[in-house]
Amino acid sequence: MSFTPEHHVDVADALRHATYDGAIWSLNCEQMNINLIRLSSGATILAHINNDLDVLIVVFEGAGELQIDDTTHVLGPGIALVVPRGTRRAIRCIRGPLAYLTAHRQRGGLMPT
Repeated sequence: MSFTPEHHVDVADALRHATYDGAIWSLNCEQMNINLIRLSSGATILAHINNDLDVLIVVFEGAGELQIDDTTHVLGPGIALVVPRGTRRAIRCIRGPLAYLTAHRQRGGLMPT
């Protein structure tokens, strides 16, 4: 099986060339959504609840905190965890860039049709 360019990312290269916070690479395929996220020091992903899906988070570099409901989890290189659906979560970068991958099963669009 051959991969199309959008199914492949060189994480180190993507991070070297990233100039903004947020998703610096994404793949939305038939069965999965995957995002490579970069946050600079002090940047946050505001608290929100995902009622539909469990989300895998894998950290590549940096340091941060993941708040899941009332529990704080330390994030650093090599940490992988699953955020259960229905929980309130927020992420804060302490020492950036914080770079992490999120993955979850495909879901419908977020905007009403």
